[in-house]
Amino acid sequence: MKINKQMIFEQFKDVTKKDQSKKKETFTNRIEFLKTLKSDIQKNPKNFDFNVTPDQLQNTINCYLAPNPRDAFYKSVFGMTYAEKKEVRKSKETTQSIH
Repeated sequence: MKINKQMIFEQFKDVTKKDQSKKKETFTNRIEFLKTLKSDIQKNPKNFDFNVTPDQLQNTINCYLAPNPRDAFYKSVFGMTYAEKKEVRKSKETTQSIH
């Protein structure tokens, strides 16, 4: 049986719950899960029924390893932190409501 995207999402959801069950949210279980997934994909790519590269997984791991993972994800996608993106969105909404 091949591992599909839905299976990975369910497993990731489970490790996320473990990380969030502590007093202060951690990312330890998610990072470990992604490292294992990356290794498994590299060793046995035929066991997986979805397209994700080891480089894409490493980029995700790097974001989770950052001091502020949310900002790291936003910077990798939008080129700005979460707060900066929120401010841009807010100013666009204000500009649009004026016109």
